[in-house]
Amino acid sequence: MLRIIAAACLAVAVGGCATAIRGTTNQVTFASEPSGAVVTTSLGHSCVTPCVIAIERNKPFEATFRKDGFEHAVVAVRTEISREGGTSFAGNILAGGLIGMGVDAASGAALDHTPNPVVGRLAAIVPPAPPPATNRRPVRRPAAARTPVAVLTAPPAQMTASVAVTPAFR
Repeated sequence: MLRIIAAACLAVAVGGCATAIRGTTNQVTFASEPSGAVVTTSLGHSCVTPCVIAIERNKPFEATFRKDGFEHAVVAVRTEISREGGTSFAGNILAGGLIGMGVDAASGAALDHTPNPVVGRLAAIVPPAPPPATNRRPVRRPAAARTPVAVLTAPPAQMTASVAVTPAFR
């Protein structure tokens, strides 16, 4: 009976410490739209999406996504106390006491990274549009001085015009 009580106390003592249960790193998933982007964190980690990196729970960071032909995207990732981490941290009240709380606070074991997964949405770089086509008509230049094709031989006083008008329809 004494062994069962000792084993239960040991399980509660170990179970109350978030560092022992959850560890000091968090698996952060990275994805991008479109996939295949290189993601680099401000902590020095790097991979090609989609990928997963183990990052210390107590360190917020920025993730920068880059891909040729696309504008780069930056996503801020913060840390916050998760439900599971808070429960494990609170377990220190039952077993572990101030020492367990101090270890959990220093390691960030009660924290998780948010957002997780981290998604970088990359916008395509659109080449500049060609200048609009102008609908110009060719410039007309004034005609050169014209030379007469035929020369009149009769003086203008002797020229008379006669016009005969005939009806077009009868």
